[in-house]
Amino acid sequence: MTATLQFGLVGAGAIAQAYAQAFAGLNSAKLVAVADVMPASANALAEAFGCKAFTSYRAMANGMKLDAVIVCTPPVSHAEVCIYFLQRRIPVLCEKPLSVDGTSARAVLDIAKRSHVKFTMASKFRYVEDVVKAKAIVTAGLLGDIILFENAFTSRIDMSNRWNSRPEISGGGVLIDNGTHSVDLVRYFLGSVAEVQVVEGKRSQGLGVEDTVRIFVRSTGGVLGSIDLSWSINKEQESYINIYGSHGTLWVGWKESKYRQSGARDWVVFGHGYNKIQAFRSNIDNFVKAIKGEEALLITPEEALANVDVIEAAYADLRRSHWVAVESSSPKAESATLAANGAVA
Repeated sequence: MTATLQFGLVGAGAIAQAYAQAFAGLNSAKLVAVADVMPASANALAEAFGCKAFTSYRAMANGMKLDAVIVCTPPVSHAEVCIYFLQRRIPVLCEKPLSVDGTSARAVLDIAKRSHVKFTMASKFRYVEDVVKAKAIVTAGLLGDIILFENAFTSRIDMSNRWNSRPEISGGGVLIDNGTHSVDLVRYFLGSVAEVQVVEGKRSQGLGVEDTVRIFVRSTGGVLGSIDLSWSINKEQESYINIYGSHGTLWVGWKESKYRQSGARDWVVFGHGYNKIQAFRSNIDNFVKAIKGEEALLITPEEALANVDVIEAAYADLRRSHWVAVESSSPKAESATLAANGAVA
């Protein structure tokens, strides 16, 4: 295997653009090909980053010698594309979510295991430097026992013409789209998820899928987690992760991350925010080193599957109504009741 691995990109959308930019800062990997069913998109990306363009992933596989591929197609196609390359014994880094259901996700993992080929799901927030530092702080016990975990990914985005809001392509709405990141962060900090409950908010965009949800999770260790996801509101928060422990509090923010122990007057700043390209670059680098046997995958195939299982359980709960009706009376009925009890003259 060469020192610099030759990568192909399947898909030429917005996420693929970020991956292409990330390759620019890597010596261990090089982008050599991109495939997309839309020739204009494939050609534009290939021209911008000096690689070859193909109109299908099969044509790319047959036309190039690839050491690995990154799958950036819509979720419904992930299993098919991943299995194709794994059967050709080409390592695969698949964008989140791994798949739209547990059955197809397990089929991918089965092929990877039987082929002895490296496979992982991308989850950029695990590779954000501030998140990695926050994990180390929590593990070191500086916050004491973790009691509550909060995460919010909310922003106003018009989803009316985006594939992410078409369930036949995406597998659902904001729950599977942004929620996959959230579930992976919960599992990263708290471990396995034992229970999940989901409540849907108002659908303000007229979509056929959920655009605002609140998720409650409980880890196997008993820690409660709360997740807010929305395409229709922006909570205007400086942090996207808040962790509360018996001895302190920690915030992971978009521009600054910090923690404060109980009794301390000042916050301790440990990071300077979210860097998307750095996260993508670190993700690729970990994948390359895993292929070369130099380090372990940060997200194992089993962890990728666990994320799919949590999201699938969340949708199962979303389809069940947990609301309990509150008995209420009209003003006239309430007055009549009060009068009957002697409360009104």
